Amino acid sequence: MTDLPVARHLLHHAPDRVSDTVVLNYDARLMRRKRLVGRDGLAFLVDLAEVTNLDDHWGFALDDGRAVAVEAAPEDLIEVRGDLARLAWHIGNRHTPCQIGADHLCIRRDHVIEAMLAYLGAKLTPVTGPFRPEGGAYGKGRTMGHDHGDHSRAHHSHA
Repeated sequence: MTDLPVARHLLHHAPDRVSDTVVLNYDARLMRRKRLVGRDGLAFLVDLAEVTNLDDHWGFALDDGRAVAVEAAPEDLIEVRGDLARLAWHIGNRHTPCQIGADHLCIRRDHVIEAMLAYLGAKLTPVTGPFRPEGGAYGKGRTMGHDHGDHSRAHHSHA
């Protein structure tokens, strides 16, 4: 048992009063059960019914009535410009999460993907900011990659 307040429910909108804010990167915003500490020191336990993408929610409702906001942490990203349709296809073909803007794409820093994009003629600019990529069609709002190792084509094919 824990003495920490527990968050079993998520909020879709900001309440009148906020007790603290947790700042989480993209990977950390996908969770089910975890101990978190807010920016101002409030510690609490997240205990959700299933793995949840926090990007779809405003924050946590603690069992003691307090609310904690979720903020996307700044991350090292690469801004991608060029033939966006072609570049987006290659990024997606590698199952790489991608944030889509009107005139650019944004991915997390990855020297292998960056080399591929540069080879394809992309203009790449390192940037820092919150990463909020487009959600996957099947992964509860997340791009869910998979292993390209030895597996049966009966289950998945890129043909």
